[in-house]
Amino acid sequence: MKDATIRRWESRAVPLGGAFDLLAAYRPPLGAFFERGGSGVAGMGGSALVIDGPVPLDPSQVIHALREAVRSGHDIAPVALGAYRFRPAARPLSGLVIPRRTVRRDHGGPTWQMDASDGGATESPPQWEPVVGGTAHDPFAEIQLGAIPPADSYEDAVREAVTRIRRGEMRKVVLARTIEVSADHTLDPRLLAHRLRAVDPEAYTFATPTDEGVLVGASPELLVSRRGLEVRSNPLAGSAPRSGDPDEDMANADGLVSSAKDREEHAIVVDTVAETLRPFCVELTWDLEPVLRETPNLWHLSTRFRGVLKEPAASALDLVAELHPTPAVAGTPRDTALETIAELEPFDRGRYAGPVGWVDADGDGEWAIALRCAELRGDRATLYAGAGIVADSDPARELDETERKFRAFLDALRWG
Repeated sequence: MKDATIRRWESRAVPLGGAFDLLAAYRPPLGAFFERGGSGVAGMGGSALVIDGPVPLDPSQVIHALREAVRSGHDIAPVALGAYRFRPAARPLSGLVIPRRTVRRDHGGPTWQMDASDGGATESPPQWEPVVGGTAHDPFAEIQLGAIPPADSYEDAVREAVTRIRRGEMRKVVLARTIEVSADHTLDPRLLAHRLRAVDPEAYTFATPTDEGVLVGASPELLVSRRGLEVRSNPLAGSAPRSGDPDEDMANADGLVSSAKDREEHAIVVDTVAETLRPFCVELTWDLEPVLRETPNLWHLSTRFRGVLKEPAASALDLVAELHPTPAVAGTPRDTALETIAELEPFDRGRYAGPVGWVDADGDGEWAIALRCAELRGDRATLYAGAGIVADSDPARELDETERKFRAFLDALRWG
């Protein structure tokens, strides 16, 4: 197997003020950004150190490359960040980067600036640049939008999936759609990330390079986090619309909690996450009943996992490799669901629904699932949205779920 290739390099850390905005340290298209509630990691673009290697990258190779860095100044663990493809074995990628300059803030901790040098001639990273929200552009016209697949074709795919589920071929599959947007201006990943973060500060807001552009989104779903021996996961499955009317909103929430279809969809995910994490832990607990998780546009069924890892503890990347793809984004059984997705979805997901986040030299890290996102390419964008299909799924309702997700993101995209 080809090793990850990266020249021996130096990481130098200095403290920054606690009020620093991580988004000011992000530079597209080669930089990366991952934040929730003011904590996370952001990296400058320009000349970045890129970890290349086999697909998928062996987690030990990434951790080894980070641990080999010569640390100067404060002994802060250097960080790699980025995103993997939904199907990481589909074709080669360089999914993780070590930016020339990275800013990191852990939950409740100090803020650190880390500069990376590979020993050769270096260029000065750009200065911090605060992000101003800007002004919204006009709503997109229908002529600027193209759905893949169209609504009727998506409903047909859902019907076919339900038929296969009722035949016993699988229990669940997640089917996604895209909308191709042609804007009348160059789309700005930093402005879009700023808007998404403002709309839902509790989401995992991210921006990361792709083969053709930048993937920007705000995901409500934590795939896994690891800090020392503590591991957490928070899968979501099952959803209902939010409403501006308080009574209707609570009725939707109550309906979600009592929905047999949504509870089955959620239970499938919880069972798989528990089965996957249990061998790595000496202790693992989770909510006995799903709890409601609210976002600005949807209610979700949520289950919070917390565990204590066995020693030697698996790294965050080890856990990502074992968990992805969960039934929340693929289905179950996994292989059958993936085959069905490949057959019924007429597009490549790329990094949509793949892991996005960061890992450091100690093996700590935080990884979300790349949902509620779009790939930006100049004045064009590809939006993604999906729905979980089980035996009782109704094609019209599943289509409506994707449409609601699209409408919310299209509104945010006007600020990009």
